[in-house]
Amino acid sequence: MLTDEQVIAKYGQPGDEDNIVLIDLPYPMRYVVSETKTTEVKRMRCHKLIADNLTAVFNELLSVYGYDTIKKLGIDLFGGCVAVRLMRGSKTKWSRHSWGVAIDLHPLKNQLKWKAPQALFSDLLYKEMIDIFYKHGFMSLGREQDRDWMHMEING
Repeated sequence: MLTDEQVIAKYGQPGDEDNIVLIDLPYPMRYVVSETKTTEVKRMRCHKLIADNLTAVFNELLSVYGYDTIKKLGIDLFGGCVAVRLMRGSKTKWSRHSWGVAIDLHPLKNQLKWKAPQALFSDLLYKEMIDIFYKHGFMSLGREQDRDWMHMEING
């Protein structure tokens, strides 16, 4: 996991819009508005230095799972990428979302403090999905710390 100093050195200051780009998604995702409402998204914002990594992740997910299975497993449920804010519970530490170098997936079934086996992504059914993120330079807080299983962030 990168330190704040390493993140700033490589990705700049949190919230710097000059570093944010819009990428096209290879399949529609559903942005989770509430437990009963989602909004379809076909593009998403992220840091320009991880745009290729994220695109490769989504392309490989589509290739491995197919769109119907992605939807069935909820891998297309999107909780956000760019959100300039402090880390939950901190008064000084920026969330990696402030740089657009982290993404949350299926937030309702992988809530922040949920551990295995409560968090859906802790199930072996999602191991290959998480492996794909690792292959493309990301890490999972769920796998590393058994918390915040929705959160995948760049690790380099």
